[in-house]
Amino acid sequence: MTTNFNYSGLFIALEGIDGTGKSTQTQRLASYFSALGREVVLSREPTDGPWGNKLRESATIGRLDAEQELEYFLRDRKEHVENLILPSLHGGKVVILDRYYFSTMAYQGCRGFDPAEIRRRNEEFAPRPDHLFILDIDVETALQRIGHRGDKANHFEKTDSLKRCRDIFLTLVGESFVHLISAHGTPDEITLQLIDFLEVEK
Repeated sequence: MTTNFNYSGLFIALEGIDGTGKSTQTQRLASYFSALGREVVLSREPTDGPWGNKLRESATIGRLDAEQELEYFLRDRKEHVENLILPSLHGGKVVILDRYYFSTMAYQGCRGFDPAEIRRRNEEFAPRPDHLFILDIDVETALQRIGHRGDKANHFEKTDSLKRCRDIFLTLVGESFVHLISAHGTPDEITLQLIDFLEVEK
């Protein structure tokens, strides 16, 4: 069960496998709310804090073992929630995240952990977003986009792993706060889909 967090702000998270355009859309949503006169906090996970940096370093110096990696994600998120997310929400700001604990469910779920248990552990301390947008494309298109931007698919981005990750993300569809967004269109088309769900928040 999600802990009841009371705040006056608006909390939005964008999720999906890599290559879906989450970073672009978080920036666009930030601009949208700023134009409405709202104060916006834009962030991402892993963060640039000490635990997030350890996770980022592991991508180049060698991946952490599964237990350690999950623990670092939890520690990074606890600091993120305590130092930025909740204070900003209590201050009435719009918080927009590029990845959140649903990514941990998907990617660490692929390493053998139970996604439902990962969610339970996170929701003991992390507020559930008011809106979770899952940007969705097929894995083949995602890998093409990763290649076109000059990146190489890392451990998380192998075809089979991405398919499992996508499947885990899609298990969330149907919950009231979750919106499935096709990421096959142009950036403008995707932004319009997001805004359609948020018009009520003006």
